[in-house]
Amino acid sequence: MDSTTMPGAGPGLRERKKLATKQALALAAMQLAVQRGLENVRVEDITDAVNVSRRTFTNYFSCKEEAIASLNTARFTQAVEALRGRPAGEPLADSLAEVFAAEHEAATQLGPERIPAIRLMMTSPALQGEALKTLVQTEGPLAKVIAERTGADPQSDLRPHVTAAAVMAAVRAATEHWIASEGATSLPDLIREAVRQVA
Repeated sequence: MDSTTMPGAGPGLRERKKLATKQALALAAMQLAVQRGLENVRVEDITDAVNVSRRTFTNYFSCKEEAIASLNTARFTQAVEALRGRPAGEPLADSLAEVFAAEHEAATQLGPERIPAIRLMMTSPALQGEALKTLVQTEGPLAKVIAERTGADPQSDLRPHVTAAAVMAAVRAATEHWIASEGATSLPDLIREAVRQVA
């Protein structure tokens, strides 16, 4: 058994290649949508940009909107996993604020060029449904980790679920505020502030 298949060794080479292809398709879909307008992008344009087949695209996504929204899914999944690694004695509001701010740091580092992509995600009617779906899909796993950290029972206690839903709404509200300001303020700082207000 080699290091790519040993238990606990992390994703193997094949899995890493699949993840890289999935991310490349998602990024290409977003970039093309920003350049041309979402309605002017075909799946074939996305697969040509990444040099893969249409079948490869459909192995990962059902449509271009889902591909673009998956960029949020990856970011939110990483934030939930990062929450597990925060210091046990850290206040929950601080932990939540930091992990979601950290996952949005890249947007700030890219500066104004990132705004059109995020604006597209938040304002395009065709994308809003997929974007909201990623928020809702994050609530369950996030509530589970919140319950772990607070000692609550996720089956019987409503609080972890309410907190998770409020945090995801806060992230969305902070992002919309950032777009409205044309990136004049720090997105991670806005997310920290918004998450602390609800958590």
